[in-house]
Amino acid sequence: MDQLQILNPVLQILLVMTVFSLLPFMFCAMTSFLRFVIVFSMLKTAMGTQQVPPAMVIIGLAIILTFYTMGSTFQKMYDMGSVPYQTTHDISKALVEGAKPLKEFMLKQTREGDLEFFVEMAHKTRPKSPDDLSIWEVAPAYIISELKTSFEISFIIFVPFIILDLVVANILLALGMFMLSPTIISMPFKLLIFIAVDGWALIVQGLVASYN
Repeated sequence: MDQLQILNPVLQILLVMTVFSLLPFMFCAMTSFLRFVIVFSMLKTAMGTQQVPPAMVIIGLAIILTFYTMGSTFQKMYDMGSVPYQTTHDISKALVEGAKPLKEFMLKQTREGDLEFFVEMAHKTRPKSPDDLSIWEVAPAYIISELKTSFEISFIIFVPFIILDLVVANILLALGMFMLSPTIISMPFKLLIFIAVDGWALIVQGLVASYN
């Protein structure tokens, strides 16, 4: 048993409490939840249904899909973290080992340009392999990459709805109905088209497939 284990049982408990306090942040920003919740929120805005579906439903769906897409990653994190803890009871080592699958997942979804910036800021010399990177160096690059990807997907989703709004607005303008809001007229057509193409299934399947 190393000196760290002998001297710091209290510090190890504080470390665990700190990790637990960071879990909501890590789940929201360092998993696929980030992409799901942004795309679903932008979809609701594009459709013009501000209250439907409720935010709780959007978040719940994003959480379920996150566990679906990252189930194997979470299992690897548990397996790799439990082994050193069971053998040495060293919590800090267990956290380091358990974080490796999460870092590997984020690296697969991170753009090289975003990662290169943070690596250059943190290291004087270029790391020889991804193993030399810490999870806190990969995380900001992953978040930026996910934000960009999420907004790209949202833009593609937005375009058909914007075109429909423009068509309805021009028709109302041609009919001289200046006082009638185009949003009120276009919303039923948006819902009809979205249901006709099975929009929720298409978007969910596309988002899930983007992680495979």
